[in-house]
Amino acid sequence: MIKKNNCPSIGIDAADLCYPRIDGTRIYIWNLLQRLGAIAPDTRFEIYLKGEINPGLQFHSYPNYHLHKAKLRFLWTQLRFPFMLRRTRPDVLWMPLHNLPFFKPKNIKTVVTVHDLAFKLFPDFFPKKDLVLLNKLTAYAVKNADRIIAVSRSTANDIAEVYGVSPYKIRVIHHGYNDKTFHLPSPKEKEKIPAVLEKFKIPKNSHYLIYVGAIQPRKNLSVLVSAFERIKTLQSFKDWKLVLAGEEAWLFDELKKQIKTSVWSRDIIMTGKFETKDLPYLLWGAETFVFPSLYEGFGIPILEAMASGVPVITAKNSSLVEVAGDAGLYFDARRVDELATLIKDLNHSPEKKKEMIEKGLAWCKRFSWEKTAKETYNCLIDTALRS
Repeated sequence: MIKKNNCPSIGIDAADLCYPRIDGTRIYIWNLLQRLGAIAPDTRFEIYLKGEINPGLQFHSYPNYHLHKAKLRFLWTQLRFPFMLRRTRPDVLWMPLHNLPFFKPKNIKTVVTVHDLAFKLFPDFFPKKDLVLLNKLTAYAVKNADRIIAVSRSTANDIAEVYGVSPYKIRVIHHGYNDKTFHLPSPKEKEKIPAVLEKFKIPKNSHYLIYVGAIQPRKNLSVLVSAFERIKTLQSFKDWKLVLAGEEAWLFDELKKQIKTSVWSRDIIMTGKFETKDLPYLLWGAETFVFPSLYEGFGIPILEAMASGVPVITAKNSSLVEVAGDAGLYFDARRVDELATLIKDLNHSPEKKKEMIEKGLAWCKRFSWEKTAKETYNCLIDTALRS
């Protein structure tokens, strides 16, 4: 392995980019790979892949990126991946998910990113088969990693409390958002909004609330649907729609049953899987973004909505206050009445709505993937050089 200027080499497990579903963690990995090669052109990056990359997650190919694709995909982290590490031997290994090979070479330092501990705090919201692995692998990774990256202060506190990890071992590095994709629409982009909405069967010129994210129990969408049902009884909201923009993840049957039996079922639109390029248009067409989640490690959709000029209402828990700051309106995630009142009051007050939009546009500028990538690189190099 050739190193330039005696700079430590960095290994990155990018196997998650080889799966068909695109979610928050995969967007995180992709955004950092888009930038790390340019931030550190003299650093050699060993990038490990579990087969072919999802076409929607193809990242920029820098000269200092060296890709290693596995043909054997079975037991990737614990079997094939350690073999590849022994052959390439980076100085420090970054695992963007809370997992770590049991049998990695001993001289390789390790950094693990922990996105959240939802499986610990809300175990009933996860398939049982997944819980066993999540508990075992996360506990091992947190204990044995040289350093842990937490994506929010909230997550860092959870790690310290649940696993008894010293705060000195944890580095908080916030996520960013893509400001080239999420911004105020240009005149030409505004003209395209109706065509994109039509694709998702959202009526032209309709008013709608929007949620963006996976469809699964922790997202607390039953409370959002119930709040929507309440405001629909008001004359001023009789023509409004609710758009749930996201792919079905797991344990979503109860929500679908609730929507199907709702008096307002025809006004509740589930987009299913959508292309990333359509998301800004869905946001630009919305009146209000609502994020009712019971728990989040971060919450990238909040920043995307703010950057797109959409006022944000979010639950007051976990990292959500950290992410939305004073640019969000908050409610108790279990209180349907609180959420319904917030939606009503915000959309009955043009002045308040304008204020929240302006606050959001200013607040989201504190976050960027460029900043995330630089801080992550510094953390990796610091770890590699520690004795």
